[in-house]
Amino acid sequence: MAKKNYYAVVKGAEPGIYASWSGADGAEAQVKGFVGARYKGFATLAEAEAWFESLSGKAAPKHIFFEDTPTEQGPKEGVNERAVKALEAGKVVIYTDGGCIGNPGPGGYGVVLLHDDQRLELSGGFRLTTNNRMELVACIVGLRALEKKSRVVLFSDSRYVVDSIGKGWVRAWKANRWMRTKKERAENADLWDELLQLIDRHKVAFVWVPGHAGVPENERCDQLSMRAASQKNLPVDENFEKEQNNQLTLL
Repeated sequence: MAKKNYYAVVKGAEPGIYASWSGADGAEAQVKGFVGARYKGFATLAEAEAWFESLSGKAAPKHIFFEDTPTEQGPKEGVNERAVKALEAGKVVIYTDGGCIGNPGPGGYGVVLLHDDQRLELSGGFRLTTNNRMELVACIVGLRALEKKSRVVLFSDSRYVVDSIGKGWVRAWKANRWMRTKKERAENADLWDELLQLIDRHKVAFVWVPGHAGVPENERCDQLSMRAASQKNLPVDENFEKEQNNQLTLL
């Protein structure tokens, strides 16, 4: 029996196509307790859409959501399969990476943005910054590129980024005036604040992907980021250098 990846709900609380059975955004929530509910699971999105249209006479709305928490990924095929499902569902897929030559040091970021049959690559860098800042900037640049409110699956190999968002740490830091503890201030508050604003504008699922594991688009982002970090006459990461200077002044 083929694995059911999509569920078509013709009669239910909110008819349409769903990519999961359980959960608040799943098909079960639409048919449970609904008198006369009619639904069916399918292996492919095309099959689900065809069945829906054959019974309803109209195209199926897509209610295909992804969790907003980090997801452990195994082999590269698992990452690629999820990206394909997201694109089939009309979502935007963004891969990001960032790093430095030394830490701190010259840094760069790379972004690959995919939607429908469109592809956009973005990169840039700074003369002095950190690995974590470049990972955050990559996410920000990718989301900034979206011209309208979108549903996004963003793949990052940074645990710092994915866990801080998925486990709610960042919002807790912001609520506590960017203090991680009573004595320790959260780093990169300027970038976290901008990233949260972008996340609130869109619906973004952050997914961790293992770095240097043969995932093509992740490898491409790494190439873009390192190429950018190697460029001459890079601009200043003003907030970082200002913070560095403040720390030197206090010594």
